[in-house]
Parts: sequence; C-alpha cells; structure tokens
Amino acid sequence: MYRTIIIPLLLGTVLFASAPAHAQQPRVEPRIAGLESNEEYMSLLREDAALRQREDSTMLVVERLRQQLREAPDQRQNYSQEILRLEGQIFDIRNAKGRLIDRINTIEQEWVLANLNNETASKGVVQGGPAVSIPDSLKVRNLVDNLYFRTHLPESDYAALQESQRLESVADGYLGRFLANYGTLSDLADAYAAVETEAEALDIYARYDSLQRVNTRLSDSLAEAWNYVFDNKNYAYGYVLDGLGQEELLTREEEELSKTVRRVSALRGETASDAVTDYLLRKKMLVGYEVAVADLLTLDAARDSLRGVASSLDNDIYQLPRIAMQERYFLDFDSVAFSSTPKYSTQHPIPECRVYANGTIYRILLGTFNTKRAVSTFRGAYPLFYLINDDGKWCYYTGGFATLAEAEEAQVRLKKRGFLRPEIVVWTDGVARNLSRDPEAGTMAFRVEITGTESLSDAVKEAIVASAEGRELSRVGQQLFVVGTFNDRALADRLAEAVRQADPALTAEVTTVGE
Repeated sequence: MYRTIIIPLLLGTVLFASAPAHAQQPRVEPRIAGLESNEEYMSLLREDAALRQREDSTMLVVERLRQQLREAPDQRQNYSQEILRLEGQIFDIRNAKGRLIDRINTIEQEWVLANLNNETASKGVVQGGPAVSIPDSLKVRNLVDNLYFRTHLPESDYAALQESQRLESVADGYLGRFLANYGTLSDLADAYAAVETEAEALDIYARYDSLQRVNTRLSDSLAEAWNYVFDNKNYAYGYVLDGLGQEELLTREEEELSKTVRRVSALRGETASDAVTDYLLRKKMLVGYEVAVADLLTLDAARDSLRGVASSLDNDIYQLPRIAMQERYFLDFDSVAFSSTPKYSTQHPIPECRVYANGTIYRILLGTFNTKRAVSTFRGAYPLFYLINDDGKWCYYTGGFATLAEAEEAQVRLKKRGFLRPEIVVWTDGVARNLSRDPEAGTMAFRVEITGTESLSDAVKEAIVASAEGRELSRVGQQLFVVGTFNDRALADRLAEAVRQADPALTAEVTTVGE
C-alpha cells in the first residue's frame, strides 16, 4: 500500500513524491498524562498529526499559486481552477480532522470525568491505578474542571457543565470548518466571474451551491451546540454567584448579556451567518464572565488562560460579509450572415432553436410553414434554427441578438436581401413574444431594483453609469435603489449583471414597470 501525497507546485509539477504507507509515523505525545496506554487515543493523535502535515503542505502550495496568479493575471482561469481543486482537498482533510477531534475530545473528557469522580482525584492521584496526576494544563484551559464547581453544584448541573465544556470544542470545530469553507466560497465566486464557458460556470456554480448547503448545516449545528453551552454555563455560574451573594456581579453580567443580544439582533441578516455572528459575540461576552468568576474564586491559572482566549476574540471576524454569487447565463449571440455555398446539409442539418430558461435574446423569424423546408428557401442566410410550434408548424429563425436595436438592424438587412416579412421575436426567461405582430409587447418598460445596502459604493455607481448612461438613479426607502426605465429588457439585464459583479453582496433584479 502507498499513501500518495501529490501537491502540484505548478500545473503538472509534483512537489512531493509518493510515500510508502509504512513510512515513519509522526511522533506524538498524549495531551493528557495517563492516556498514553490507550491505543485508540494514541492512534487518533498520530492520524491527526499526519492530516495536519498534509493540510500544511497543501496550503503552502495554494499560497504559492495565489502569488503566481497575482503575478500573471492572464493565467487567472488556470490558476483559479488549480486553487479550487487543492482547496477541495483541504476541505476533505479538515472534515476528516473534525471527526478525529470529536473522538479525541470524547476520550479525554471521559477520562477526566472518571478521575474527577474518584475521591482522591483532588489530590491528583487515581486510586487503584498507576500514580497519574490530573493534568494542570487541563485545569488551566478549562475553568469548569476546578474542584470548586463539582462541590458547589448539584450533580446533574455539574454533569451539564462538563458536557458544555466538551461541546465548546465541538462548536469551535464547526466554526473552523465554516471559515475554511467560506474561504473556498470566496475563491469560487472569483473563479465564477472569470470563466468564459457555460460548462465551466455550471461546474463552479454547482460546487458553490453544494458548499453553501454544507455551511448552512454547519451553522445550524453550531447554533445547537452553542445554545446548549451558553445556557448551561450561564446558569451554572449564576448559581454559584447567587450562593455567594454576588448580586452586583450578577447584575453587571445581565447588562452585558442584554447589550450583546441587541448587537447580535442589529447584525441579523447582514453577515455570512447569523449563527456564527451570535456565537462569536456571545462567546466573547461569556469568556469575560468566566474571567470575572475565576478572579472572584482566586483561580488564577484559569483566569489567565481565559484572558488569553478573550484577547483572541478581539477581531472583526463576526462581521464576515455575505458571499452572494448570482447565477450567470451564457446566451449564444450571433449576427446574421449570408453564404453562396450551403451551410447545412443532410449530414449537417439545421439545428433546433435553443430556448434559454433565463436571460433575454432576440431572433428573426424568417417564416412559418406547414412542413419542413429546404435550406435553399432561406437565400443563404445563417445561422438558421427551427422550432415546431403548438400548432405543429415549422418556424425558422436566424441570428441571436442581445438588444432590440441589433435585431432591428438585422431585420433591415434581411428585407434588403429579399425577405418579405422578417419578424423580431424576443425570448425572456424562456417565454417568447413576437414584437412585429404584437407592437404592444415591445412597449413594455423595465427597471432595475438594487437592495442590500444603505449607500452604493463607487464601483457600483461606475457600473451604473457605464451600463445605464442617461437613466435616472433614485432611492426608495432605506435600502432600495431604482435605475430606469428601460424599453429593452436585455439592457436592464445587462445593468443588473454589472451591479452584481461590482458588489456580489447586493441583490439586483429586473422588474416590469407597473407590476
């Protein structure tokens, strides 16, 4: 058996060769003295260390590729695809690590609880077994493992407090996986904006959509675990402080909690995940509470450790912006041309006209017939397409235009070529309207509605000027901006796409005036 660790440095280049599976395993030490004889525990630690090495190596290559991407932007598509592939590997590694860490934490917690329940545990010796000390390091990290709480809380409440401590590491694992996925989602959004083919876009969008669903599940799991942790820790500390008559400290913490809840509420819907925002802000408040409790009980080691945790929470990560990747539509536009030699034959027949489920495209209807027509009927015009309508008649079209003006220009050229009645047909999100037969259909007006911000950035304003010059930009309410009107749906679609590209966090939708 071989364990293959292949990390591309440049496309097609191998940084590390395959290594035999029996190669030397990483040397590890038990995190808790007394567990070194637990074969499952030590095996999990070695596997975790090996995964960490693979993750570090892969991340190193990703960073090099990102640097090369910055130095050679013309190779953006190739580098982006390779970065996404490697980040997929990192995602799988982190998922595997998450499962390992869950089991490692469970084994450690079970060992600690078993020894704390022993009467001699407070002396640091396990009765009836080897002389193993309850590790001071665990007491430093975890306030709740101090003997004071076991002796001053009801048994069921202390068990819930211990379970809360275990779940806190689980919640941290959910957060870590969410943040790793968030970085990948950001890279996917960048790559999606750069691709030039529909196949590539569909692949990236599918991966993006799948990863978003994973992060939604992680957010839900984080919220469930964190609510249990917060409720039980908050209750346990309040129980202890109430017994000590610390009314002032209890009142102060209630005020801090109220402030935090208001802050979380104000940010609802504004960040990448409400659950992540709630977790980080309430955790900061809870750690501050734990510092005060540890200080009151003169548990200096726990207090100092918690202060270190508190300092690590002093960042703006809770304000992660939403990544809103709008689905792109790749419509195959083409002008009308004429050829003296046939473009279609029995081996290369006229194709069926593609009807796009999304977007706007104009075509010219050359004629509607009861039966299939010969290619010579259409005077050398190409490209040609056919559709069979609801009445069973054959409809032949040419061209594919992004705007009404382009279609009208092609219509004039076709009339000069001898076509008696070329008609303009527009498809909007899969629905066709014949503008030549139904002039009223061509008088519809559209506008672009932009939501998701109280003020438009300079980049968005520049996109509006470039795509909708001369059209009015107005503000309606606190977070709604309107640009319009447009007589051509395609022009409105183009502006909406430009706004989304300028700021993916915004929502830009085309609406019909009067709806």
